Amino acid sequence: MSLLTLDQVSVAFGHNPLLSKVSFSADAGERVAIIGRNGAGKSTFLKIVAGEIIPDEGVVRVEGGMRVAQLPQELPEANNKTVREVVSEGAGDIHDMMLRYNALLEDFSDANADEMASIQNELDKRGGWDLEQRVNHMIQRLALPADKLMSELSGGWRRRVILAQALLSNPDVLLLDEPTNHLDVPTIEWMESQLKQFRGLILFITHDRRFLENLANRIVELDRGNILSYSGTIHGFLEYKEKLLEEEARANALFDKRLAEEEVWIRQGIKARRTRNEGRVRALKALREERKERINRQGTAKMTLETKEKSGKLVAEFNQVAHAFGDKLILRPMDLMVSRGDRIGLIGPNGCGKSTFLKILLGQLTPNEGSVRQGTKLEIAYFDQLRDQLNPEETVANNVAEGKETIEINGQSRHIIGYLQDFLFPPERARTPVKALSGGERNRVLLAKLFTKSANLLVLDEPTNDLDVETLELLEELLMNYDGTLLLVSHDRAFLDNVVTSSIAFEGDGVVREYVGGYEDWIRQGGQFPTESTLEVEKPVKVEKKAAPVEETKAPPAKPKAKLSYKLQREFDGMPDVLANFEADLEALNEKAAAPDFYTGDQDVVQKTLADIATKEQALEDAMERWVELEEMQNG
Repeated sequence: MSLLTLDQVSVAFGHNPLLSKVSFSADAGERVAIIGRNGAGKSTFLKIVAGEIIPDEGVVRVEGGMRVAQLPQELPEANNKTVREVVSEGAGDIHDMMLRYNALLEDFSDANADEMASIQNELDKRGGWDLEQRVNHMIQRLALPADKLMSELSGGWRRRVILAQALLSNPDVLLLDEPTNHLDVPTIEWMESQLKQFRGLILFITHDRRFLENLANRIVELDRGNILSYSGTIHGFLEYKEKLLEEEARANALFDKRLAEEEVWIRQGIKARRTRNEGRVRALKALREERKERINRQGTAKMTLETKEKSGKLVAEFNQVAHAFGDKLILRPMDLMVSRGDRIGLIGPNGCGKSTFLKILLGQLTPNEGSVRQGTKLEIAYFDQLRDQLNPEETVANNVAEGKETIEINGQSRHIIGYLQDFLFPPERARTPVKALSGGERNRVLLAKLFTKSANLLVLDEPTNDLDVETLELLEELLMNYDGTLLLVSHDRAFLDNVVTSSIAFEGDGVVREYVGGYEDWIRQGGQFPTESTLEVEKPVKVEKKAAPVEETKAPPAKPKAKLSYKLQREFDGMPDVLANFEADLEALNEKAAAPDFYTGDQDVVQKTLADIATKEQALEDAMERWVELEEMQNG
């Protein structure tokens, strides 16, 4: 018996069916990739399996007692919970019972004895007393920093924590919706190895083709309400699908030919109509209805980039440029020349300094050492992975055209609705608020907005998140034919390999080197990620909690013995306020820079704001380093 079965399941939102009487079954050991166009129903499919959506018709059957765990698409909240607490929440109601039991134990009285006994019996029956041991095992297995706060972790590390939370329940089925979003390559490769060890059933959605290639042993495509299943790799599936599409095209051509012949017959002269066969007329009506019901494949997006007048041959030149934030070395002295037409990929783990490098290259940040020479006639277009340039309350059309009905593309005026159809937004979708769109659709909106701007230097920060494979391939083709200069930050290994001609790799300890080719070329030439980006970067830290001194009066806990001078102690005590002020200033500046019309405004204001952001970021970093230094001095 299969672990999971969907039998004749249908789901529709509005007039378009996402699933139309589909059947599907899967068992343990299968790692099923759910693929399809944005909006095809992939996330809906996972929600049906999870029980979050009840299908309009059909049956979903699961093996008795099957446990389902999910890894959501959104990053977990950066709150003040410890990693241990968040992982423990994966035990669900057992975790809640343990919290309640411990609370009752701390405030024990005869009044709560019965409740404690009831919880104890339930924990006995469900094996809940080993929760702490299981949590410790999961933390150790995934090398997590147990006592750190979620607010102290990067997005990649928070993703690891939420995976540990999902695995803690020992699920039979693991549902993953875009698990590689916001992860760097080392973490993606680490996740691949972890998931390959999972013995249950995995259903996952991903835009990362290399991740899909390495993990999936079965492909399921959602297409126009139907489901197509293939056991094997993505490469085998694509060959299989190509043959099916050829057969479908031939069948549709024969059908359309027959329909055309019948239409000609029905329109014959009066004499012919007098003797026409009524059965044939009914058959023609049936053909028309069948043609009406046939859902054609969604068209392919059509993207074009408008290039401003060419920049100078030199885009930027580094002469022994070096940079650091306090004790953190970002860049050792290096020389670099970026020329017009270069397509450069930036490779490195999160937090390695890629954004700082770009700011230096674009003249937004002055390096500690060396000099940067900028080229002439640079017109820059910037793609922001956080989509801060979009107003979620405004419609797609208003976001792209900024309230106008027409836009100018390559010297020609185009209506915004027609332009958005090139990006697969039909008229009704173009009038939808951005907040109602999927992640992939929002990325297409941002690309549509970006491509209305003429530019000869494209800076793209993770442009591939949430895009379907066909749109990814189109974007690749567009960038390969772009005659301007491209700077690309991406953790999509296949995208880097297909687009860039050279790579700048951040290899740790401030070492930044340039290589010919993309990601695989870098690996072949001996490139490797720095050890601090792997599992050793943040080892679990055991924090020893010191009990307050026991005294007869309720005196406050004794302070640590001061080892600072009066002046340094005052500086140390005032550091929280200093940091808070820097953070408030930085937040205000970032909000200003996030305004939809920021980059199209006065360029002097733009450059000054960006410079202020860089200055404040460095000041905040320096202040944090100083705080740590003073704390170490105080604690000896």
